[in-house]
Amino acid sequence: MIKRGKSTQHRCSFCGRSEQEVMILVSGMDGQICELCTEKAQEIIDQELRKAGVNPDRTDESAPKSQKYSGPLHLIPPRELKTFLDQYVIGQDTAKKVLSVAVYNHYKRLQQASKSASDDVEIEKSNVLFVGQTGTGKTLMAKSIAKLLNVPFTIVDATVFTEAGYVGEDVESILSRLLQVCDYDVEAAERGIVYIDEIDKIARKQDNPSITRDVSGEGVQQGMLKMLEGAEVQVPPQGGRKHPEQKLVKVNTQNILFICGGAFDGIEKIIARRVNTQVIGYNKKEVERVDKENLLQYITHQDVKNFGIIPELVGRLPIVVHLEALDIEALRRILTEPRNALLRQYEKLFAYEGIELVLEPGAVDFIAEKALDYKLGARGLRSLCEAILTDAMFELPTGVKGAKDSKKQFVIDRAYAEAKLERSHIGRLKAA
Repeated sequence: MIKRGKSTQHRCSFCGRSEQEVMILVSGMDGQICELCTEKAQEIIDQELRKAGVNPDRTDESAPKSQKYSGPLHLIPPRELKTFLDQYVIGQDTAKKVLSVAVYNHYKRLQQASKSASDDVEIEKSNVLFVGQTGTGKTLMAKSIAKLLNVPFTIVDATVFTEAGYVGEDVESILSRLLQVCDYDVEAAERGIVYIDEIDKIARKQDNPSITRDVSGEGVQQGMLKMLEGAEVQVPPQGGRKHPEQKLVKVNTQNILFICGGAFDGIEKIIARRVNTQVIGYNKKEVERVDKENLLQYITHQDVKNFGIIPELVGRLPIVVHLEALDIEALRRILTEPRNALLRQYEKLFAYEGIELVLEPGAVDFIAEKALDYKLGARGLRSLCEAILTDAMFELPTGVKGAKDSKKQFVIDRAYAEAKLERSHIGRLKAA
């Protein structure tokens, strides 16, 4: 009941203001409250809900959903997805095709779930596992395709997770990141895509002499089983460790696509032991010649299991794809061709100072050759460029300070690159 008038003198039971001093005065059985105190009470409630880990904007089911992911799904053909990835990732055609098909099929699953299907055929999701050396583009592919998707997408790191009850983050924090991306819209999060990076770091420890539990290895894998398969998971909204008084959000992972990636350093030895098995006897078949330079192309689920991923988790990752090791031609193209190419970044940095940076083809070849020697993949290119250009980035801005009208040019040839790298700490480390 709202009282407004001057016939009867009413006052707010909280602040004491009279009805002439406020716009609205709501009367109850034993008191009244004004609109100012109502707003203040709402602020206090919101603060307490945030402390409890609940988003106050999502407590009401009628609250507006996130506009970004509320629209209808638009199917993007796999060929268009791969064409988009080609602008950012050099090579890795097989991995890009598999990722494009997995994302496209994920969209089709969501469309089937949104329709009242009359048939009994239900499309199962196909989680993907990427295996490749460091610097071959696993995380870059995930970040690049996230720019194109109109479903919630997040990248999480598996190294921070521990088994429930131990110091670290619970496995359910994976879904907390997804909820944060879509502004705690549970309906949108339940059709998202999650990329779990460094999945190989939670491998089961082989021949562990310790009598303690493997809380950051096998324990994490066991905690991820039902999540990857599809189940209703109680998720802490703000991530981190769950506690009894915290209000949890229920998320169904049935329609969430999980893409995992890892370097799996040393798995080549496991593959070599398997493919080098020879048949002994008079009727032995001709054994296919094995490419010992790229053993990763022969990877199977059995190798991933022998590496330390438990069989139950391997079974929930039905698609295993390898990423090719980068050769010198791929490294050269990575420096110059992608939209966000490394040399384009340095050219933009020098352009801010009024300097035109020019790298001759001989210098580009030298950087690619050295990156191949270090075996750090595309990440090694950044270290080499920093070692070669640090002196120039330190000296040249001072020399052209105030010379905005004159466009200066700085040319780097192979001799300059060799000299700078030889005097750098990277060059000394390689020589040692």
